[in-house]
Amino acid sequence: MGGAGVRMIRVAWGITGCGDRIEETFATMKEVSLRYDMDVTAYLSKNGELVMKWYKLWRDLNEIFPNPSVEYGANSPFVVGKLQTGKFDLFLVCPMSANTTAKIAHGIADSLLTNAVAQAVKARIPTYVYPADQSEGEITTILPNGNEMTLYMRDVDIENANRLKRMRDLTVLTSVSEIAEVVKRHSEDAGE
Repeated sequence: MGGAGVRMIRVAWGITGCGDRIEETFATMKEVSLRYDMDVTAYLSKNGELVMKWYKLWRDLNEIFPNPSVEYGANSPFVVGKLQTGKFDLFLVCPMSANTTAKIAHGIADSLLTNAVAQAVKARIPTYVYPADQSEGEITTILPNGNEMTLYMRDVDIENANRLKRMRDLTVLTSVSEIAEVVKRHSEDAGE
């Protein structure tokens, strides 16, 4: 872990009720947490908890990233306070459901993660999101049983993702694999 010129970075990881790319995201977060000196705190929407259990990742999440916090109100647990007072170096919401994407795109901050994104962006906390539904066409997703399913993107979901791309101080990732570069960059910046 870590290296010369690198200090631990603190990451708040938001997990929504999106199953698409959840296994890839979890594997990526696990891998980068081993490669870089990271302290990751997971914040899950109510449906995020459901999806992690559905994909049988809940126990692994608790073992690798202990004490994840699950939403019980739009401001509970109080991730916003921790973001705004510098407890975290960056905020990542990945993967992000079409519902969460739509709410953020239209300024609705009525859930734990939509409120946290809104407040983090206002405070200019580096905020990264990966909306699963952001490109035209079809995608193949992996179901909890390992089977594949083809999803066809809706125009409204693509437009909402595009709205996020136009927002100031919010970075939209186009691939889960970009997480590693984001963490590397922040880790190097933190060491300067």
